Amino acid sequence: MALIARRPCAHDLVARHDIENALSLHSRGVDRADAALIAASYHDDATVDYGFFDGVAADLATILSDAQKDTPPTAHRTGHCWIAVDGERAVSESYVIAYAEDAMQRLIFGRYLDRHECRSGEWRIVHRQYVMAGNMNAPSTVSRPGSSADFAGYAMHGAKRASDPGRGILNHFANRITREGNPMTKGSTDRDDARLDAALSRAEIHDLCAAYCRGVDRADKALLLSVFLPDAPVSLQVTNGTARQFAEDICRFVVNAAQTVFHSIANEWIEVSGDHGVGELYVIAAMIADGRETLTGGRYLDRYERRDGRWYIAERAFITDWNSTRPSTMQHDGLYETLPLAGRADRSDPVYDLWASLEREG
Repeated sequence: MALIARRPCAHDLVARHDIENALSLHSRGVDRADAALIAASYHDDATVDYGFFDGVAADLATILSDAQKDTPPTAHRTGHCWIAVDGERAVSESYVIAYAEDAMQRLIFGRYLDRHECRSGEWRIVHRQYVMAGNMNAPSTVSRPGSSADFAGYAMHGAKRASDPGRGILNHFANRITREGNPMTKGSTDRDDARLDAALSRAEIHDLCAAYCRGVDRADKALLLSVFLPDAPVSLQVTNGTARQFAEDICRFVVNAAQTVFHSIANEWIEVSGDHGVGELYVIAAMIADGRETLTGGRYLDRYERRDGRWYIAERAFITDWNSTRPSTMQHDGLYETLPLAGRADRSDPVYDLWASLEREG
């Protein structure tokens, strides 16, 4: 099977997006301590090799969910997925950053090496091997509700199983779609056009969410407003109101109060049915402001709508799973002197010239 040379066809595009959803589903299941979600990413006869466990995937699902149910929130951020499809089989390599917490805050770096098969129209994992890369560990500075830190009150905080607010939000979004007469069901396996449309829609929604991150980090109010439906309700740390309020508030903060703001999304679980969709996306946000640096790991819970052929975010909420705050360690000398190009919170940032080059060269 050629890993690079063959150009992906429509079948491969559908397969890749279904596989990416299965990979994201696994991380969601582990982080919610939900054995059913974990198992749903595997075929019934799937096997796994995690080092500490080598056996049937269904057994691992139970072990992981039982071990996770009483721990602080975790986050398994799967991204950087390289997927090679060959008919009804596929292999993938995914990079994962896992966050775990006890008296320490731990970041664990590794890779998932997976084999997948499509059976009865469903792509799932048939074998997984976990490869460790390294880890970083530091005394905890996490802020939780009830602590003295102001940061803890900025957003809803994640939890396990039924206690996680994200579960209720996603159910609310899906139920709203159903009440409006658009049930969230997958297209039948013989509807290739519907499955291709769903894959293309998922790719467009990914671009929406990437545009959102750029809009915040570059304080680009117009870009932020372009990704939301007018007056879309949001619950996003600095604003609980409309998307327009949020765009104004966050851009004012980034320009006037922050030295650095950086958002990166991964583990994108997106389900699309016709002109409606729901999603849960993992995000790591880095911020330096007021002489302190804050790293936040959390999730965007979304409802999407397609209007006049274009997708928009119709509702968005944010859940905090973990955070770490300490005095700023930002440096500009030594190694960093060799990296002089810095991002800017306006349209002088180099990304705008890069995007404009497509029009100039077209």
